[in-house]
Amino acid sequence: MHADDWHLTGDVDEFLARAGDFLRSRLALHIMPLTWAERLRTRGAAAYGGRAPLFGLLERAGEVLAAFHRVPPRLGLGLTSLTPEQADGLAVRLAALGHSLPSVSADHGTAAAFAAAWHRRTGATPVPRVRLRLHRLGALTPPEPFPAGRGRLVGESDRGQLMRWCGEFAADVGEAVSVDAGSWAGTRFADKDYTFWETPDGTPVAMAGANPMVAGVIQVDPVYTPAHLRGRGYAGAVTTEVSRAARASGAKEVVLFTNAANPTSNALYQRLGYVPIADWSAYDFGYADSSDR
Repeated sequence: MHADDWHLTGDVDEFLARAGDFLRSRLALHIMPLTWAERLRTRGAAAYGGRAPLFGLLERAGEVLAAFHRVPPRLGLGLTSLTPEQADGLAVRLAALGHSLPSVSADHGTAAAFAAAWHRRTGATPVPRVRLRLHRLGALTPPEPFPAGRGRLVGESDRGQLMRWCGEFAADVGEAVSVDAGSWAGTRFADKDYTFWETPDGTPVAMAGANPMVAGVIQVDPVYTPAHLRGRGYAGAVTTEVSRAARASGAKEVVLFTNAANPTSNALYQRLGYVPIADWSAYDFGYADSSDR
């Protein structure tokens, strides 16, 4: 597979026209490029800092075999599944064009193959950042016992608490992002619908978000309970509410990511009916001269 088999474009509409059928062929596994392409198509790069996106697709004899996206604000590389040979061809192409990559994320085998190829081609040192697990919802099974309280949609009057919790969630999972009134619109948290779980007295104790449906898929993200309120079933309850609403809205697939190193959350979501389908990894790249990375 040659480096010049990769077609690169900054035009999201062209990317979707050429790679759309391929991306929709494996909806759950391709949720990240589908989501980011739709975000940029509907909101534009200006909503995420104005830096130009880059998309790519690997074609052979008119058939799309793989794709990538590199979008603001961080411009890390997101990949669909690649063989080691395909990963090396992409590394050759991007290195020859002078690209500087802060990170890569993909299914574990692909991410590891590209990280090794990028190291060979540029000398950049790959540093594992996080290992995730992608789940698809099967038969939704509400937790037993179900905690007292109810779910309710988050409104404009809840914006302060919502931003605070999204910031705490980002810190918990190691995302280098500022979440406040000034930065909110440019974060990945801004275009979601949120649900709070409330105790019977109306106190919010947990939240779950859901991305807008894209290609019939809804991704549940994020799910957060403040540390001092964990272990009481609130995360399971609010995830059940959001998952049920996603199914009711007509979603063909409902997916979510967990931290693969957290046995508690993985066990919880599997009890709710989420089935693991892929391990996911992200690597950050360190460069000898990092002044302009």
